Amino acid sequence: MSALNHQIIVVGGGAAGITVAAQLLKQKPKLDLAIVEPCDKHYYQPAWTLVGGGAFAMEDTIKPEQDCIPSGAKWIKASVASFDPENNCLTLQDGRSLSYEYLVVCPGIQINWHLIPRLQESLGKNGVTSNYDRRYAPYTWELLQNFKGGNALFTFPATPIKCAGAPQKIMYLADETFRKNGVREKTNITYGVAVGKIFGIPGYCESLEKVAAKKNIDVRYHHNLKAINPNAKEATFTVNGKTEVTLPYDIIHVTPPMSAPDFIKNSPLAAEAGGWVDVDKFTLQHNRYDNVFSLGDASSLPTSRTAAAVRKQAPVVATNLLGLLNSKKPSAEYGGYTCCPLVTGYGKTIMAEFDYGGQPKSSFPFDPTQERWSMWLVKRYVLPWLYWNRMLKGESFEPDKWKPLLGKS
Repeated sequence: MSALNHQIIVVGGGAAGITVAAQLLKQKPKLDLAIVEPCDKHYYQPAWTLVGGGAFAMEDTIKPEQDCIPSGAKWIKASVASFDPENNCLTLQDGRSLSYEYLVVCPGIQINWHLIPRLQESLGKNGVTSNYDRRYAPYTWELLQNFKGGNALFTFPATPIKCAGAPQKIMYLADETFRKNGVREKTNITYGVAVGKIFGIPGYCESLEKVAAKKNIDVRYHHNLKAINPNAKEATFTVNGKTEVTLPYDIIHVTPPMSAPDFIKNSPLAAEAGGWVDVDKFTLQHNRYDNVFSLGDASSLPTSRTAAAVRKQAPVVATNLLGLLNSKKPSAEYGGYTCCPLVTGYGKTIMAEFDYGGQPKSSFPFDPTQERWSMWLVKRYVLPWLYWNRMLKGESFEPDKWKPLLGKS
């Protein structure tokens, strides 16, 4: 089939792809830029935990993809099959070939439901759910509302995942829902965590440990979900990668294992470790192909995979790519900033901000490791508005400007 040529091709029309495309076109409107994205809907996924907790409407997390495509960009509604960076081209699933001068790779993360035996066919019924799929987040809320007591399991896998705080956010909302409905005293809440800490950043970790202890949640470290038995309502975990333990459940919220997409892992763009797009962690430029950049969940960047991270990564990619157009070496650097609003209950959120230094930092004039009502308001109301109306439009916004409004609450 005939090849199509574009100056810049952006693979992925999610948060990362739309944001970086919008920033590129805002600075240089006459760019010949195409976005390759197969889905006709755009999702604000950070709100799916709140949907599962009954605090956000699913329909408010969805918009037509066409409405999000930046003015001046061409939308190619297709999936990528393979990359040939030596010849500056890629092949689509339908057989078409696309050539480019510059490539930005940000297709998101791959969710591997199939790696947990019997999980896929069990989701959405008989107490098995996950907020990591739009189809099941509303079912999570249905389960929490109707729960009469018993065993409630929540899991965290051994792989990198998007929004590492989400698996425990819904657990805290479940605890408060059960208390409100008068069934908490006859409920056991267990958190099976495949790793050795409840959260990877000091300061936030200790605060979350206190939250879990206060809520009487049984946190079991080094417990990695291996399989579920929906007929017996049992979940099997490997402990420390060796022994196995089986726990009964009445409801179970599963965070599935995730990875780089297969078409990335099997391509020359992949890093040896993990198969993520192999980029310099500061410039976001590919380590072997100078005209390739990556950001977001599919990149090799050693930081949490969140929309907040994309907000800081996109301008670095835009600046460095436009610099290449003018024969300049990459000058902008990404410091690893990310943010995870850790919802610890209705009206309570720890706004966890950190960077490559691995220590708490804050855009606000208070201790970021503490639960705050003001941060719940930011999570529930401010961030969704900023996402749709600023971030996806290529506009900058900085939390520093909110400080006078929030004071020290």
